[in-house]
Amino acid sequence: MKFPKKYNFAAATALLIALFSTLAMGLFLYALTREVSLWLVLYFVISFFLSFLIIQYRVEKFIYHRIKKIYRDVRILNEKDFPQPSVTTDMDVLTREVENYVNVKKLEIETLNVRENYRKEFMGNVSHELKTPLFTVQSYILTLLDGAMKDKKVRKEYLRRANKGVDRLIYIVKELDMIAKLEVGGLVLNKENFDIIALVQNVFDLLEMKASKKNISLVFDKEYNQKIYVYADKERIEQVLTNLIVNSIKYGKKEGTTEVGIDTIVKDKLLVRVTDNGEGIQNENLPRLFERFYRVDKSGSRKEGGSGLGLSIVKHIVEAHNEKIYVESQFGVGSEFSFTLKKGQKVT
Repeated sequence: MKFPKKYNFAAATALLIALFSTLAMGLFLYALTREVSLWLVLYFVISFFLSFLIIQYRVEKFIYHRIKKIYRDVRILNEKDFPQPSVTTDMDVLTREVENYVNVKKLEIETLNVRENYRKEFMGNVSHELKTPLFTVQSYILTLLDGAMKDKKVRKEYLRRANKGVDRLIYIVKELDMIAKLEVGGLVLNKENFDIIALVQNVFDLLEMKASKKNISLVFDKEYNQKIYVYADKERIEQVLTNLIVNSIKYGKKEGTTEVGIDTIVKDKLLVRVTDNGEGIQNENLPRLFERFYRVDKSGSRKEGGSGLGLSIVKHIVEAHNEKIYVESQFGVGSEFSFTLKKGQKVT
């Protein structure tokens, strides 16, 4: 059997000690008795094993305390995380353990930094989104209190504008509340079988006026002569479709097209696609597209309205159905958002 590598140092040192001590003992006996006894062999064996045990024990203790001190000295590490298996004198193993441990902690710190930056950005976005309507409402109310209330026409107009700001606040708070429920699993899905074609057409009808302002056509990719049933929460999927189509209208070009298609991808799955020929999305924005309050075009999106939460809500609703959402885009050409749904059974 190959001699364990972790004992190499102790064995080599013990061998040297045993050899030199036996040689010294032999010379000493020869000087006294002018002969060498065979007991020196036993002396050599005993010296070797005793030296080996003492050296191995002391080296292990030394390395253990030194390594533990290193862990204590590294402030980012917690002593409770220090691994407690038996200590080895194999420095390769020790080096790998320390490197792995430091790499894990480094990754944890990087993750925490990313989360902290995201938290700061999120809080800044929430503050910005809320303070705009709040200040608007406050300014109108203060103007009325300063004397404008006496003018009936001005009073009515300012109250109308203040009410619009309150509606904006309520809208943002409701969106945030929905995301919170989706993230903690507190939103109950009422799944049922329904015709996805009819639902898309209903969304088209609701958004027809909004699309007509930019002469954008809301169409299917082809003619669907038969109903296509899916099994999902109808109200939530309608919200997904509404948010995606509203986005395509916002960022779509005038006299453009927003197209919806439904494809079968596997036996029990459908893929719903929302495609536009608008301005598209640059590649660097794609990874963060579904983050809360993240805006690709901040000035444009604020001009068009919206809370900056639409795509985040879409992602959470789709994932709450245990489905996937995808996005493909080419800047200057257009974008396609798609998500999967489970096939349903025909409603009788």
